[in-house]
Amino acid sequence: MMNLSKRITSMQESPIRKLVPYAQAAKANGKKVYHLNIGQPDIETPSSFMEAIRNFDEKVLAYSLSQGMPELIDSMIDYYKKYDMHFENDEILITNGGSEALLFAMIAVADAGDEVLVPEPFYTNYNGFTSAVDVKVVPITCKAEEGFHLPNRKSIEDIINPKTKAIMLSNPGNPTGVVYTKEEIHMLADLAKEYNLFILADEVYREFVYDGLEYTSFGNIKEIQDRVVIIDSVSKRYSACGARIGSVACKNKELIKEVLKLCQGRLCVPTLEQVGAIELYKTPESYFKTVNKEYEKRRDIVYTELNKMPGVLCKKPTGAFYVAAKLPVDDAEKFVIWMLKDFDIDGETLMMAPAEGFYATPGLGKDEVRIAYVLNEDDLMKSMNLLKVALELYPNKTI
Repeated sequence: MMNLSKRITSMQESPIRKLVPYAQAAKANGKKVYHLNIGQPDIETPSSFMEAIRNFDEKVLAYSLSQGMPELIDSMIDYYKKYDMHFENDEILITNGGSEALLFAMIAVADAGDEVLVPEPFYTNYNGFTSAVDVKVVPITCKAEEGFHLPNRKSIEDIINPKTKAIMLSNPGNPTGVVYTKEEIHMLADLAKEYNLFILADEVYREFVYDGLEYTSFGNIKEIQDRVVIIDSVSKRYSACGARIGSVACKNKELIKEVLKLCQGRLCVPTLEQVGAIELYKTPESYFKTVNKEYEKRRDIVYTELNKMPGVLCKKPTGAFYVAAKLPVDDAEKFVIWMLKDFDIDGETLMMAPAEGFYATPGLGKDEVRIAYVLNEDDLMKSMNLLKVALELYPNKTI
């Protein structure tokens, strides 16, 4: 038998996508599945993206530059200016989605055996990317009862050691929907400065902030500009998940220069998607206002209905388009599989993401799910009714 690398065999399988075969089987059996398991918005992609690609009239579909098309980088520079972040052309790299941006940033700031602090629960691919390059995630545990906000400074400081190289987090948070306060952001900035750490700031949900809350980007803290690496993407912002256009932005020109080596190694990001993305970054502010109102309505439906269900615990999310909820079940993954295999109402059922894979601490999240409120209001109401009945009928409920 051939031996595979420990690097690949120890890598976590996606806790979201590994259950897809159950959903496919349910559909093959004639069930309709409401997908609240994945952050795939149903909001229409701005038409400018498709129009730009349709108007592309080059005779040869050639390689782009490894760092990305200059026109796209210019569009991003203009976008960031609206948020009082000022980047130069040699401070942004275009990547194959935010996922590649995260992986490249991780490779650039940490060696094998190093550690990265991450508030948990976290975007599950953080685990996959770190294990793939032999970097250890050290969790900063956040609690549902506290709305998944950060613990105090001392508890974070206590887990910093000579192997710690960075703090990585998404803000607004995936899977929790938390929007970190200005005080929390500045606390992490102070720790990064004091202990010489990078901050890998995953800000792909920047526009999705509700209830009039103030949003603070790490890119607006001047004192740490040399150590902030902003990870970004068009996927959620412009409902263009399939475009796979992301970016790394950093005022540390040396870091960008080194990451460019990785970009050169994979040659370039697809040319046509970059052509479309140039126009996406010119999308007017009115688009975000309309989308925000829509998501806020959806958030309110899901949150209100969850709180009517006996034994369910969740705090009101204030950003992104996710809610993390504790359910009165023995095992959330078993419950999700049961809903797909053994449960339906009039041929309809629901799929959610079990949350255990969003934690690094063993045992946490076993009774939690992430719900992505990415469907229209009618479908969300149907989904919440399905969940309510399923919780009543599930044989291994805990209440």
